[in-house]
Amino acid sequence: MENLLGLLKVKVLRGVNLAYRDATGSDPYVVIRMGHQKLKTSVKKHNVNPVWNEDLTLSVSEPIQPITIKVYDKDTFTPDDKMGDAEIDIQAFVEAVKMNLSDLPMAPSSPREAQQEDCLADESPIAWKDGRVVQDVILRLRNVESGELELQLLWTSIPGAPGF
Repeated sequence: MENLLGLLKVKVLRGVNLAYRDATGSDPYVVIRMGHQKLKTSVKKHNVNPVWNEDLTLSVSEPIQPITIKVYDKDTFTPDDKMGDAEIDIQAFVEAVKMNLSDLPMAPSSPREAQQEDCLADESPIAWKDGRVVQDVILRLRNVESGELELQLLWTSIPGAPGF
């Protein structure tokens, strides 16, 4: 990939108050897409407040594309049920990486306001922690009666990548 900028680790932490799709709750899993890349978490049985703590790694290239997230309820004999979706624009996150403030002992955080189009439930500051760019994100799921996802974004630089 000649336009590769770096790697984005998306840590899927947990779901909160996800929708019931079965009599006993739901069996949720998360699908993350960026461009042609598609990754998914494990299924958490009978749980509308699942804890995944799973790392999914995406390669980030120019042009920078948003991350789309979909939550599904795993079913055995029928197609999986939709449990909501969300989208997050990572442009501001990548711009923070490009600033390369890693030489500062306590680099400031860059506030990231909640915006309608990318489903942020609250302000989501982008910060430098231990020499790495990190963003804790809470996403309000769309197209569903309830549910939020908690994620953490963490950048991994690739030496010699263009623009860095």
